[in-house]
Amino acid sequence: MKYIFANWKMYLDFDESNILMNRLLQNDFDGDSLVMAIFPTTLAFTEIEKATRETLWNVGAQNVAWVEKGAYTGAISAHMLASAGAKYALVGHSERRYVFGEKDEDVRKKVEACFDAGIIPVLCVGETKEDYADDKRQYRIKKQLLAVFDGLETKGRDILIAYEPVWAIGTGDAATPADAEDVIGWIKKELQDFTKQEIPVLYGGSVDKKNVVSYIEQDSIDGVLVGHVSTQYDEFVDLIREIEKQ
Repeated sequence: MKYIFANWKMYLDFDESNILMNRLLQNDFDGDSLVMAIFPTTLAFTEIEKATRETLWNVGAQNVAWVEKGAYTGAISAHMLASAGAKYALVGHSERRYVFGEKDEDVRKKVEACFDAGIIPVLCVGETKEDYADDKRQYRIKKQLLAVFDGLETKGRDILIAYEPVWAIGTGDAATPADAEDVIGWIKKELQDFTKQEIPVLYGGSVDKKNVVSYIEQDSIDGVLVGHVSTQYDEFVDLIREIEKQ
């Protein structure tokens, strides 16, 4: 089973999101070998969720607030998103960390909020270009993992991880498949210190139809988190078809 998760970020408006989803729904994909999810803008979330009911597609949130309710202007809680049909939520995406200033402790609270609301968190981890250059990749990722998993009760709860080197997101400078395999294999070994569960780990960062198979065929990589390419109909469908051939 391979995961194909599509993070639409802030690329598509309400109409564009629904048009793209309706076009994707006209395709028959292999539900026996793929787990697929769309992470649309909040504006289009409810419409996408309605359109994908009783289909192979799941819907996730791009972000959650960790407080259930209250005076938090502009925030949407995990409980609210769960009631609207969210199955997954991205947590700790690098753009939330480095653009909006979210800290590791914020990410931990969001993971706990997802568990409490019955949403599967997709924990995003990865090193910056500076970390990579200073040989601090493992230091950075271990710090991110420790902040979330230390003392976290995962028994009976699902969680996924997306390894996305910050320097590869949207730059076209993707990590080599061998490099991604090494890091993800290392992440899985690190997780053994916290849980006996087998946690799927995806790769994200400039994934496209030309390189996706080289990631999917790696033993440790359980799927891909696709960004901008997933907003382009032909490119995204071709990417999915490439995975289906494997």
